[in-house]
Amino acid sequence: MREIIFDTETTGLDFRDDRVIELGCIELVNRFPTGRTFHHYINPQGRPIHAEAQAVHGISSADLTGKPAFSDIAEEFLAFIDGAKLVAHNATFDIAFLNVEFGRLGHPVVDPGLVVDTLALARRKHPMGPNSLDALCRRYGIDNARRTKHGALLDSELLAEVYIELIGGKQAALILDSATAPAGGRRSVDDIDISIGVRPIALPSRLTDAERTAHASMVGTLGEKALWLRVAPEASSAA
Repeated sequence: MREIIFDTETTGLDFRDDRVIELGCIELVNRFPTGRTFHHYINPQGRPIHAEAQAVHGISSADLTGKPAFSDIAEEFLAFIDGAKLVAHNATFDIAFLNVEFGRLGHPVVDPGLVVDTLALARRKHPMGPNSLDALCRRYGIDNARRTKHGALLDSELLAEVYIELIGGKQAALILDSATAPAGGRRSVDDIDISIGVRPIALPSRLTDAERTAHASMVGTLGEKALWLRVAPEASSAA
């Protein structure tokens, strides 16, 4: 299973008029980061950055001088996310901006069936909140000390860790030798057949004969309708 954790930064909050100025993605395969990322700063082509937005992400218009337009990176981005589920925090916001950008280029909108919103997951799992990315990092003990400003790639890296916790925690992995490992060299524990052998000599009982006799005597005083006799019927024969 392939998933792309992603985040955007924008010139403002209105997806109809504002533009995407940063796009960052982390690839997960079977819930493991592969090391593949996608990251671009994007020139908004004359759209000014609102002061409130700049205070959040710290990106200025001067920072975007000479950066590619969205049209220049769209095909590369589409190739990177092709066939994957898209995971974002408050995904409605990010997808709305991407769909408008794609619409300007004549590309189809993102299939909503491929989108996972971690904010919705967090609200179901922790209905009392808070469920911001920073709050979830604190809840799960994820170090977000580097996050002095919002940034698409860093936020995606943090969200990848939060997402794994939201869906049940980290899975173990085994690195096998080349003789048994599949392509890529990594398999999950669920893929490994583990057989448990029978001991050739059984371990001795921890109960002494005196303890067994005392227990059987106690059970004999409970009466024929005792719950113990339903749970451990062998006790009745021992009594």
